[in-house]
Amino acid sequence: MLTESSAPAVVTAVQENVMVVRIDNPPVNALSQAVRAGLLAALEQAEQDPAVTAVLLVGQGKTFIAGADIREFGKPPQAPALPDVCNRIEASRKIVIAAIHGAALGGGLEVAMAAHYRLALPMAKFGLPEVNLGLLPGAGGTQRAPRLMGAAAAADLMLSGKHISAKAAQAAGLVDQLEQGEDPTAAGLAYAKALLAQGAAVRRTRDFTVASDATQKAAALAELDALAAATAKKTRGLFSPAKIIECVRAAIELPFDQGLALERSLFVECLSSPQREGLVHAFFAERETTKIPELQSAKPRALSRIAIIGGGTMGAGIAVAALDAGLPVVMVERDEASIQRGQANVEKVYDGLIAKGRLTPEAKAATMARYTPSTSYEAIADVDLVIEAVFEDLEVKKAVFVELDRVCKAGAVLATNTSYLDIDAIAAATKRPQDVIGLHFFSPANIMKLLEIVVPAKVSPDVVVTAFELAKRLKKVPVRAGVCDGFIGNRILAVYKQVADFLVEDGASPYEVDEAVRQFGYPMGPFQVTDLAGGDIGWATRKRRAATRDPQARYVEIADRICERGWFGQKTGRGWYLYPEGARVGQPDPEVLAIVDAERQKKGIKTRSFSADEIMRRYMAAMVNEGAKVVAEGIALRPLDVDVTFLYGYGFPRWRGGPMQWADMVGLDKLLADIEEFAKEDALFWQPAPLLKQLVAEGKNFSSLNRA
Repeated sequence: MLTESSAPAVVTAVQENVMVVRIDNPPVNALSQAVRAGLLAALEQAEQDPAVTAVLLVGQGKTFIAGADIREFGKPPQAPALPDVCNRIEASRKIVIAAIHGAALGGGLEVAMAAHYRLALPMAKFGLPEVNLGLLPGAGGTQRAPRLMGAAAAADLMLSGKHISAKAAQAAGLVDQLEQGEDPTAAGLAYAKALLAQGAAVRRTRDFTVASDATQKAAALAELDALAAATAKKTRGLFSPAKIIECVRAAIELPFDQGLALERSLFVECLSSPQREGLVHAFFAERETTKIPELQSAKPRALSRIAIIGGGTMGAGIAVAALDAGLPVVMVERDEASIQRGQANVEKVYDGLIAKGRLTPEAKAATMARYTPSTSYEAIADVDLVIEAVFEDLEVKKAVFVELDRVCKAGAVLATNTSYLDIDAIAAATKRPQDVIGLHFFSPANIMKLLEIVVPAKVSPDVVVTAFELAKRLKKVPVRAGVCDGFIGNRILAVYKQVADFLVEDGASPYEVDEAVRQFGYPMGPFQVTDLAGGDIGWATRKRRAATRDPQARYVEIADRICERGWFGQKTGRGWYLYPEGARVGQPDPEVLAIVDAERQKKGIKTRSFSADEIMRRYMAAMVNEGAKVVAEGIALRPLDVDVTFLYGYGFPRWRGGPMQWADMVGLDKLLADIEEFAKEDALFWQPAPLLKQLVAEGKNFSSLNRA
């Protein structure tokens, strides 16, 4: 007999002696208050029904439970709390089985671990990704996962934030049974009946032990200590990873209830941490950048075959990204030797993966079968989209676009990968400016996630939408940008790099500046980045801008003196740092410091020292001030677009949320006061952005513009 009743977001159905509890909260069955309350009500119903001998938890649709309800983020908590739900599941006197298909992530996996038995279908995936939001699993996950899969494996799952497959979950101990098929209810009912037939009893995860004796305990703690040391190096400055380690240690050393109490205490600490605020902002901001005005009126054009003009480092990286997305790629170079180098650059990436055991030669061959090298523009006559990735020179790029205009079919999207140049001028070289757009990839293009989609004046809305569709296909994080010198990222970079130069000329060493920036949370400082990218690139830009530079503006010549010696960074063995015998990590160079001293003396600068805090106050003030100008001018749609640009393209520490979010957390009034103080030294450079002044006067912040 089948009887049914329903509760908000949870439906129960008793089939023979098994109560099927179905979570139905589309699209991903997130653990909203209604779901939590529905689960508690269903368990009480099962307990009180003598006909029910087992409870089966399943998810409606394509997933089990994908985690917390993001609509509740930042709001006061509503009862019942998830820890109470999980504890109630575990305490059930009737066996509870979780039948998992699709995602069991975060709180979803915590619910599953509280069940007495777990069954998974082949496409299920498991993870505890709370660390990505500056949190830790707060509903018993840090205590139950080690009891099921071992301390080190559980800690690694939580610290990485990654997902694992159903097969890996079974091997780890998270899953008891794997079943084929696509229907979790049918598989779960069959499993439940088999368990009941065997006389299976309630089996509570809390009763499992991580280590059964002193020897096992010592071994588990040693593994955890090693993981903690490695994590401290990888997550320098992050708050929640250390708290996760602390919770897992408690799972080894403390009784379950004490471990739960510690987990809850540390979860609350994480919840109140500014890092959690920054990481949550980053989480939402990344998803907001795809919301662009063009979507209201346009759909993407066809996108099945693309071409790339240029086979250098950037062109090859873009080709790999496109090939990995399953797209056929035609690469065009000017002569046979160049196209051979271009193909070699592409193959080098795949050969490296083969050497690391991450790709088979057969898979490489299948991928390269979609790659077509050519020295003739005629080979791209039928492509849907072409990306120019040649030398960063306006006239060179305009000449390429004249050829693209000649050979490409009507309606093909013509994109330029320029980092700085005027895309309106490039579009004007064609008879179809409505088809021309900027696609600014970041090197290495097959790895870096950011894609600045630069929108010139005459481009058609459907071309913009097509560019965002390409970003999705390539698994890039897209940001819409307007046309100006450097767009969003490089325009702002040029300004805060000037501040770094000012600091060095005024008394800080380049190595002190880099160290301060690393302490702030960046992986590298600005002078290290210059050496990595090549000092000649910035030098070329400075020379290009020389004719339009304000003669009254301060200009630091130290970098030019270094470049004049042919010291361009890692590729030449020295730049701001020394790189002996091809070393990747630079060493401070006394000759660079001598050049710095000579330039200071030439200008008669009276030097002074700067603390790390003083360095960062100037560095960040310049970054945010220019960011405010970029937003006010419409180069960025919203402050969050600036944040995402710097999170994914420039190494800004994710836990700080991005420069504009960081400014909100510090306080815009404090930032404006700093800028006004610095303006006493250089009023021309330190001009407060009108938008910044307006927001302070109105008592608002940058986040208010994200919601507008």
